[in-house]
Amino acid sequence: MPKKIRQLKAMLSKAGFVYRPAKGSHTFWTHPKIPDEPVTVAGNDGDDAPQYLEKQVDRVLKKLREIKEEE
Repeated sequence: MPKKIRQLKAMLSKAGFVYRPAKGSHTFWTHPKIPDEPVTVAGNDGDDAPQYLEKQVDRVLKKLREIKEEE
């Protein structure tokens, strides 16, 4: 069962990502520790998230955990 867009946004927010609105239903998420890997989330909160977006969010959250473990 795919996650909803709102779940991905909540995961990013909890991890410390900050967002800025973009055009239409897009939001642009960045984290100060990994500014070279922004995440663009498109869609309304109730929409199912595409599989590529779920994978991208999982990848950046994993990278952030690895960075925090190194500190």
